[in-house]
Amino acid sequence: MENLLTFVKKLTIIATQKFMVRRKKMNFQPLANRVLVEREEEVTTTASGIIIPDNAKEKPLQGKALAVGPDAADEGISEGDTVVFGKYSGSEITLDGKEYLILTSDDILGLLK
Repeated sequence: MENLLTFVKKLTIIATQKFMVRRKKMNFQPLANRVLVEREEEVTTTASGIIIPDNAKEKPLQGKALAVGPDAADEGISEGDTVVFGKYSGSEITLDGKEYLILTSDDILGLLK
């Protein structure tokens, strides 16, 4: 029993450290019902292998939630969720040279499981 408790404590410490390391990478915390989203990669070829030219590409309408404000978390959105949003939703920002999207929970149409 003691070994099991020791093991659980070690796992808790490791999980906490990983969470802290992940949070240290980006010093951004959304407020209220906002969510920081990283868009999925743009598709560069069709399923049959045809290369899509740059002027015909569309930005993906789904991405991964990287940081979630407290009100958005209350609505069931959590970090790591894949979210679907509208074409003209949110505000684009650049953090540490990488582009992200800030959405409100109202902009999020659903979660992909």
